[in-house]
Amino acid sequence: MKNKYPAIKDRYVMYGAEFSLYSGKARSYLRKKGIPHVERLSDIKAYKQFIVPRSGVRYIPVLQTPDDKVLQDTTVIIDYLEQQFPDDPVYPQTPKQCLATMLLEVFGDEWLLIPAMHYRWNYPEDNLEFVYGEFGKTLIPGWPGFVQKFLGKKIGNKFRGFLPMLGITEKSTAAIEASYIQLLTDLDRHFKTYDFLLGSRPSIGDFGLIAPLYAHLYRDPYPGEMMRNIAPNVASWVERMISENTANGEFAADDQIPETLAPVLKRMAQEQIPVLLDTATELEKWRQQHPGEDIPRSIGTHQFTVGGISEERALIPYSIWMWQRPVDYYQGLNAEEKQIVDPWLNNLGFKQALNTPIKSRVTRINNKLVFARE
Repeated sequence: MKNKYPAIKDRYVMYGAEFSLYSGKARSYLRKKGIPHVERLSDIKAYKQFIVPRSGVRYIPVLQTPDDKVLQDTTVIIDYLEQQFPDDPVYPQTPKQCLATMLLEVFGDEWLLIPAMHYRWNYPEDNLEFVYGEFGKTLIPGWPGFVQKFLGKKIGNKFRGFLPMLGITEKSTAAIEASYIQLLTDLDRHFKTYDFLLGSRPSIGDFGLIAPLYAHLYRDPYPGEMMRNIAPNVASWVERMISENTANGEFAADDQIPETLAPVLKRMAQEQIPVLLDTATELEKWRQQHPGEDIPRSIGTHQFTVGGISEERALIPYSIWMWQRPVDYYQGLNAEEKQIVDPWLNNLGFKQALNTPIKSRVTRINNKLVFARE
């Protein structure tokens, strides 16, 4: 039988979708680095015949390499491609900048999923016709529009059902919106001066932020109009990040972090860091209570707080895999580097967290989260 999903010898193949949050991250990276690639639609046939059989999971994007390796997870994809295309690295070579941008990747990937999902699904009159249509056009391209919307609604409502899992409820939505609007304001001030987070070249932090800020918060009708109205410099940054143009500029000199990023990092420290630390603690307890069991997508619930409002949300072990990255980077710095970095971290509210051991470390094997061997 003919292989309908062959590798291409001189380029990479990304299976994704425009409305997909993490597809936007991988697509932006491939474009900004100028990596030869094509994108194939992750329709139902691709899921059944390629994505699930080759990756073992149902998540996109998936990257097929010229030698027919299949990679899943945007951070894994980017780290692999950084080895293949080392020019203009997205990880700065200086300690403060590298740590800052790794933290911001975690913030974008894991925390800004909350406003992204809220604004997509909680403004139905503005968004749902568009969103359901996007789901349908991706899954069954070429079918009649009414069939696409029917299937798009059926699949889309499964994602809509995840809102309580993320702590998005009537009690928390006003605080989530206030926090996001202030974040937009802070980022708008930053991007008025800088093309990217750390200068004229995108870093791993830019790619973490583009994931939620493009597919949901820029493309969806309601939040997209809001962004363009109250944060036009953020909208311009999104457009730079998704353009076909490569970006070969420079990071700021002398390991400097722009002052305009301080409010963004402080927001992460205040809102997300307590959740990450609690998740690490609860994951250790879960491991002791469930020896030898596979790690599920969630392991119960806990409290989180935004804008003084507390609500329940799911404990998500995957976030620890992401959090380990900046923790490990910080722990690997030498004494002289830590002397430089520590006052800055302490001022922002990260120092104690980065010095807190993660007792139950996790890794990924065959695209599944497992406990790392001690």
